[in-house]
Amino acid sequence: MGIIIKSENEITLMRQAGKIVARVLDKLTGLIKPGIKTQELDVIAEEEILRLGGIPSFKGYRSYPATLCVSINDEIVHGIPGNRVLKESDLVSLDVGAIYKGYQGDASITVGITPVSETGKRLLETTKGALAEGIRVARAGVHVGDLSNAIQSYVEKTGFYLVKEYSGHGIGANLHEDPQVPNVGVKGEGPVLYPGMTLAIEPMVNTGTWRTRIAKNMWTVLTADGGLSAHFEHTIVITKNGAEILTAL
Repeated sequence: MGIIIKSENEITLMRQAGKIVARVLDKLTGLIKPGIKTQELDVIAEEEILRLGGIPSFKGYRSYPATLCVSINDEIVHGIPGNRVLKESDLVSLDVGAIYKGYQGDASITVGITPVSETGKRLLETTKGALAEGIRVARAGVHVGDLSNAIQSYVEKTGFYLVKEYSGHGIGANLHEDPQVPNVGVKGEGPVLYPGMTLAIEPMVNTGTWRTRIAKNMWTVLTADGGLSAHFEHTIVITKNGAEILTAL
């Protein structure tokens, strides 16, 4: 596919897609509570994306059956909404994608339902901080490996584990574009970042091991040891002076 530099008009459309994603995540966060079914969240997400003028990115993508990914506790990513009911102490990862006039936004948050364990709290803080660290390093002239290494260094000192098999990615007219943006890497390696590149950065952090397994539905990715996982993601555009977050309110 090759790395694509976006025009200002394309970035403007991605900003709008990103705002839709941010508003949907904000709405869903307020609904996370014991007793709600993940399918209910999915219905609300689709209605809200459409109301805001977007189209769900995930629904039908490679035959994925839902608008939203809802991954709970030991589920890392790609949890399919259904009849599962949320309960106290759950860690709930919400991954949302929206298309606006042909351009994509993609973001994820993990929400803890009180009471959250001390390990769960540390995991949420670490994963959110790792995303912020990757974004802090992302700017024109650095390598993908520089931001990957920043994420890796941040997480490894906490004693938690970064998922290695799944990574961030370029994004634009397509949900997944070049380059891959791993969450582990070596400084100075990988493609150089240029102004106009748009990336989805998404650290996935586990409590016990980086290893994963696939559920019987062939979509949901789980921790190999049953430990907790968290996932935070933003879509950004590279500028001369840093990175602009496109999926923030």
